[in-house]
Amino acid sequence: MVKQKKRVLAFGTFDGIHPGHIYYLEQAKKFGDELIVVIARDKTVEKIKGKKPILKEKERKHLIASLKPVNKAVLGLTGKKTFEILKKLKPQVIVLGYDQKPTKKELEKELKKIGITAEIKRVKALNSKRFKSSKLKKEIIKKFS
Repeated sequence: MVKQKKRVLAFGTFDGIHPGHIYYLEQAKKFGDELIVVIARDKTVEKIKGKKPILKEKERKHLIASLKPVNKAVLGLTGKKTFEILKKLKPQVIVLGYDQKPTKKELEKELKKIGITAEIKRVKALNSKRFKSSKLKKEIIKKFS
């Protein structure tokens, strides 16, 4: 009998990969055998963060797919269909970063609506004072201005 791989799902924008992102993905991979990373679409990033990402979605997907802990990277869905990707990927574990939305409770509610049963884990920050995308971008802008 072939043992089914435990599929782990992680989400993110990953616009400018830094050590905090690597740490998040390494920790996520520890919860299972196969790590699939869902990359936020450009439209989603703009809606949530109020600005366009620096790198285009396909560029961010390519970068994430090349990382050692990642088995597969896919682009997410937009609008009301955001959670539909979970039906397609069927994860046993969903891993959130320390500051990611939705909350565990909100995600559990959405999973119940679409009939998905998955453990929800949250990874602690590597160093949130140093490795936070918004802070690093501000430092880069300041340095090169």
